[in-house]
Amino acid sequence: MRSPISMIRWPVSILRMAIGGRTMVRTGQVGDGREQVLLEHVRAHATAGDPDSVVDTIDDFARHHSVLMNVGDRKGLLLDAAIQRAAPALLLELGAYCGYSAVRTARLLPDRARLVSVEANPDNAEIARAVIEYAGLADRASVVVGMIGDGGATMRHLAIEHDFGPAALDFVFLDHLKTAYLPDLRSIMAAGWLHPGTVVVADNVKVPGAPDYRRYTREEEGRAWRTIEHKTYVEYQSLISDLVLESEYLG
Repeated sequence: MRSPISMIRWPVSILRMAIGGRTMVRTGQVGDGREQVLLEHVRAHATAGDPDSVVDTIDDFARHHSVLMNVGDRKGLLLDAAIQRAAPALLLELGAYCGYSAVRTARLLPDRARLVSVEANPDNAEIARAVIEYAGLADRASVVVGMIGDGGATMRHLAIEHDFGPAALDFVFLDHLKTAYLPDLRSIMAAGWLHPGTVVVADNVKVPGAPDYRRYTREEEGRAWRTIEHKTYVEYQSLISDLVLESEYLG
């Protein structure tokens, strides 16, 4: 049962996030320091080397202290199921934030599989690396500072340092700037990194929303993509509905 303090903190946290909307879009952080507080909370309350403990601790923090821009526990199950179906060896995540989804993903991977998470905010990237390392998954997940739409610098880095190349990617998770979903996916496709059977999961397609991305997947249904629209809710509550799209590349 939620304590009286947490019942006050959580709505205030949502209000702060709403007020800091422009800051989030511009910087990738809410602006009240909650991301650094989360790292301290993980180190204080999660078990080192236990990814499940880290995931549970972040979920608890987001429910009872400060809401976070994570895929969250409910939608995280959809991500888990997609990863288990795809059995990927090389994964790309766009939007590391504080490392929650990287830990959630990497904990399901076999030893030889690798996740590379691209994060535009260097401070977020540092926190995500620390969370991943604390979970004991630094050998499976790495964080790159950059963005796909930066004129090619990040994509060149991924190709040179992480062996991204023709038909290399088995799984992509989109959870960054929503207006970048479609152009970034097109850049990845143009580079030839996908292969028939590559799975792309996109969070927050309804809220905040990625309407051009959703329209594209519908227009390409049965041609370039086969997509399932999972009806769900915005993370850590059950009032605001959301969509997670799971798409299989047909080539």
